[in-house]
Amino acid sequence: VLEMGCWTPVERFALEDEDPGAEWTARDLAPDGARFRVCRGAECTAPVSWPLLGRHNVTNALAAVAAAVHAGVALERAVEYLGAFRGIHRRLELRGEVNGVRVYDDFAHHPTAIAATLEGLRRHIGRSRLIALLEPRSNTMRMGVQRDRLAAALERADRVLFYRTPGLAWDPQAALAPLGERAEVFDEVQAMIDRVAARARPGDCVVVMSNGGFAGIHERLLGALEHASSAPVAS
Repeated sequence: VLEMGCWTPVERFALEDEDPGAEWTARDLAPDGARFRVCRGAECTAPVSWPLLGRHNVTNALAAVAAAVHAGVALERAVEYLGAFRGIHRRLELRGEVNGVRVYDDFAHHPTAIAATLEGLRRHIGRSRLIALLEPRSNTMRMGVQRDRLAAALERADRVLFYRTPGLAWDPQAALAPLGERAEVFDEVQAMIDRVAARARPGDCVVVMSNGGFAGIHERLLGALEHASSAPVAS
């Protein structure tokens, strides 16, 4: 079948700086991916502003628009709908903000997705401190299939807190050694929560990454931050 060739028309999509010759491109792209224009050849739409972050999400947007146009939706209408899209559960979802500390939830569970998530947030928050909490929940992560790529994927975070799940088949401390003192490994979720609550300061951005429930860490962390912010200061 492969030798017979591709009989379906192919239209490529890409960010302009990655493949300017693609049929579909994103131009005038904001660093964090929150604003851009959709272009089909030389035809460009009005700017799109949406709450999603990251270049990877802009690429997803191009694919969605191209599919919609192929199905008969007018380009301007497709982009209008795109601007009204509010995102989906667990994809850089803002779970709450306490005393200037924002807590995000993301489904990232392998190095490629982790790197893309952190890059999107870093471009959005600039030099503000970025704290990454990671649970190796997927089978490939638990087996350590991609552990050699993990430290590089976490490079954009200022602090990394890694939860060593029971039965983990590899040594996370060795895998995260290239990050030096920026990375810590914990055997208990509550200890991670306590560490973040004790050290977080206004302006920090915390992102929780897992494709599992992570022991309800999101609400527990927000509660701990609330408690820490309301605790009396010793004189």
